[in-house]
Amino acid sequence: MSDEQDTMISPGLEALLEKVDSRFTLVSLAAKRSRQLIAYDLGLGEGGGSEVPPQVTSTARKSLSTAFEEIEADKIGYERFDPEERARLEAEALAQAEADAAALEAVPDEE
Repeated sequence: MSDEQDTMISPGLEALLEKVDSRFTLVSLAAKRSRQLIAYDLGLGEGGGSEVPPQVTSTARKSLSTAFEEIEADKIGYERFDPEERARLEAEALAQAEADAAALEAVPDEE
């Protein structure tokens, strides 16, 4: 007999939690991806389809189940940002844009 129990949830919660850093991250990531899949399905009839299509072959009828399968297959993920690092990068980008604008103003007009 195996150590794992048969459940109705596939992939299992334990397998999914190994892919993320917390339950909150798992819920947030799956919910966001589920909404994207719904938008993709709705956009197909209109010729749109601006969202990314499903990244796994699935027999699931629910977008949330497909999202969980994508997480387990490492087809979607997340990146955790440090607020201080983000602020530093934004400040550097702003300083570079200001320097570029000042350099353009310093160039004499050719007539």
